[in-house]
Amino acid sequence: MDGGHGDCGFCRAAVDRIRAVAAPAMAAVPWQFLPEESTAPHVERLDREVLLLRGSVVVAGGADALAGFVGSSPSRTIRTVAAVLGLPGVRICARAVYRWVSRNRHRMPGSTAACAVPPRPS
Repeated sequence: MDGGHGDCGFCRAAVDRIRAVAAPAMAAVPWQFLPEESTAPHVERLDREVLLLRGSVVVAGGADALAGFVGSSPSRTIRTVAAVLGLPGVRICARAVYRWVSRNRHRMPGSTAACAVPPRPS
């Protein structure tokens, strides 16, 4: 799973909390530390959301990527919670919450100046 700035305090703290609770089998790597050939096609998205990548192919983004990350946990209970995030009504809510948090991550506890989402090009 790739996303979040390597220096974004909020993103690092969120991944650390997920690791502590869910112990996902999947690795979470800041996208800036990945090979450019994998990330170059997705830089604009990577500035705004976490992406689950297989090589340079996007498997999932945002809330869906987080559900995939959490769903790689060895815990059946945690995997069930991740599966619930994929239910149609829940998925819509999870995506909306994810977008709001992403846009406001610079205001969240643990955030740094690097957490601010860059403005979209005009």
